[in-house]
Amino acid sequence: MTPQLSLLQPYPFQKLKQLFAGLSPNPALAHINLSIGEPKHATPRLITDALTAHFDGLSAYPATLGSDELRQSISSWLANRYNITAPNPTTEIIPVNGSREALFAFAQTIVDTRSEQQPLVLSPNPFYQIYEGAALLAGAKPYFVNCNAENRFQPDWDAVPPAIWQRTQLVFACSPGNPTGAVASLADWQKLFALSDRYGFVIASDECYSEIYFGEDKPLGALEAAAKLGRDYHNLVIFSSLSKRSNVPGLRSGFVAGDAKLLAQFLLYRTYHGCAMSPMVQAASTAAWNDEAHVIENRSLYSQKFAAITPLLQSVLNISMPDAAFYLWAKVRGDDAAFALQLFKEEYVTVLPGSFLARSAHGINPGVGYIRIALVAPLNDCISAAERIVRFCQRHIDTSF
Repeated sequence: MTPQLSLLQPYPFQKLKQLFAGLSPNPALAHINLSIGEPKHATPRLITDALTAHFDGLSAYPATLGSDELRQSISSWLANRYNITAPNPTTEIIPVNGSREALFAFAQTIVDTRSEQQPLVLSPNPFYQIYEGAALLAGAKPYFVNCNAENRFQPDWDAVPPAIWQRTQLVFACSPGNPTGAVASLADWQKLFALSDRYGFVIASDECYSEIYFGEDKPLGALEAAAKLGRDYHNLVIFSSLSKRSNVPGLRSGFVAGDAKLLAQFLLYRTYHGCAMSPMVQAASTAAWNDEAHVIENRSLYSQKFAAITPLLQSVLNISMPDAAFYLWAKVRGDDAAFALQLFKEEYVTVLPGSFLARSAHGINPGVGYIRIALVAPLNDCISAAERIVRFCQRHIDTSF
């Protein structure tokens, strides 16, 4: 067995299960789970119809590169969404089975362990734990860049020493961010691009929350930022997904786009990896990327929830609207894990302790003292959960967890 497996830490939800082990929550209340970022809105009919209309796809092996129709639909979507030149659907786009598996697999193709010093993979902190696991199993060492309120919850790239950059081969970026919903500005991207040019590392931009936003200001994407700055896609790839955009987390469908040279090697890897997308899923994905009406409706549902829940929680928690995504990143008094445990026990509401989403780095764990609230449940359930949290906080107004 590869020794790197012993370096993997329990996933946040495994930690949560251990935290709640043996607890008996209030039997008078129904459970409301706001811990997992799993969309609960209905899957659009156009997607299920496309699936059932393409059962014949089960009789053929799928191509690793995907169908021409799917790649063209993604290319057109990128061009329309970000007002950029349409990426080449043959060389600059690869369909993948959800962004999670692609983020992990991509690191395996980028990290080169032949150097004298162990290579580094940088990621924001707090972060999506796949970044850490991908780095470790590729033979690299994770290096965490803290995201604090003082820095708009953006990674503090200025705090990274030159000696670290010199060993860095891959940087994971996440915008809109998980768990904070913070969106990187053009200036943020310009700084990271300049560092990539200087030190030669690859940027992997996780953008799976890009379509959950409020108002008319669409989150800036990495390819869009490159275009605005007059750059090509050298050493830059983005990862996107239908899971959040189209409410199909079980479809396992997304794409990688960007640097054609990197994607050529990634395609070679995937050919051996055996992770081609089912033709049925390709057909359903094509239908999804070609339609925006269901995405607009989806955003409206999230906007309604944020409008109803945020004012309620602001009366008892240090909380504000995120730039995008469907999370509230709430500051609590004292121990976030103790807060989540007692809330579960008394009010049968599950939230995720922020410390479970981060690592101690540079003297702090930037998730400590926060909870992540995923507004994925139906509106009425979210309102009920918010009311229970308010009641809980008022009951414990003098308690420091």
